[in-house]
Amino acid sequence: MARPLSAAKKLAALKAEGLTVHEHTGWKTHNRDSATGKRFGPVIGVLIHHTAGHGDKELCFKGRSDLPGPLCHAWLGKTDGLWMIGHGRANHAGSVDLDVLNALRAETTLPHDNQANADGNDCLYGLEIENLGNGKDPYPAAQYRQAVLWAAALCRAHGWTEKSIAGHKEAQPGKIDPSFDMDAFRAAVKKQLAAPAGKTTPAKPAKPRVDLSRLVRAAKTDPGAEQGHVTYMAGTNLTEAALVKLGYLTKTYAGDGSFGSRTVAAYAKWQRHLGYTGADANGVPGKVSLTELGNQTGLFTVVA
Repeated sequence: MARPLSAAKKLAALKAEGLTVHEHTGWKTHNRDSATGKRFGPVIGVLIHHTAGHGDKELCFKGRSDLPGPLCHAWLGKTDGLWMIGHGRANHAGSVDLDVLNALRAETTLPHDNQANADGNDCLYGLEIENLGNGKDPYPAAQYRQAVLWAAALCRAHGWTEKSIAGHKEAQPGKIDPSFDMDAFRAAVKKQLAAPAGKTTPAKPAKPRVDLSRLVRAAKTDPGAEQGHVTYMAGTNLTEAALVKLGYLTKTYAGDGSFGSRTVAAYAKWQRHLGYTGADANGVPGKVSLTELGNQTGLFTVVA
């Protein structure tokens, strides 16, 4: 736990890491502290998001009718660079898993997020990266490298390791952002932190991975378990997002992390689409069908 950086110290840390920083008018006093009666901090880590849109810097600053801005502390455009959006409490994390917050605080391996029982806006810095998040919208190398530098700068300033970093999808059930592999992202930050501040190291995004064996276990366990039982949150959410994208599952039944009976039925339709029949189209993922689902949607790769 640490005191949030002052605006001046945050700017200095980001610039020292090698970033060019743009400042949105009014960012230094733009926050939700007074409106919510909750002061930002102590801070325990950083949270990475994608915006699910393009040209959304002003949206992140102003917010929406149902969610006032700022929606992040910094916005990172594809070509517009890094912009300071808010300073203090921001509406970016929402309700997150307390076990995940505790792991970030202790810098231990992140547990699976299976509940939303803590306020992440209290204690996490948030970065929104301009990207559609559909698996087919590439992250330019320069943009991804800046995201790594942003996270590294804040970690370095607080004396944190890469284990103080999480993706939104790792902290809040039902989220799939950012649409790249967070283990690879943390590895890139670790490499950056091992170098002197100001010396940037190469980094490129990798797609999220779905573990086939864990997904098969979820498909066999969740339908017969208590309503809402979760076996493999991250992999199930990605698989359901892919099925929704291709029209095999409605959004209503996706995103809760449970590989329930409707997901099994949707996956069976996908298997039949690929030509499988009988027991080979029973809704339990196989390596070929899951790999093809990931390839066609661009949302993930598969590990056995």
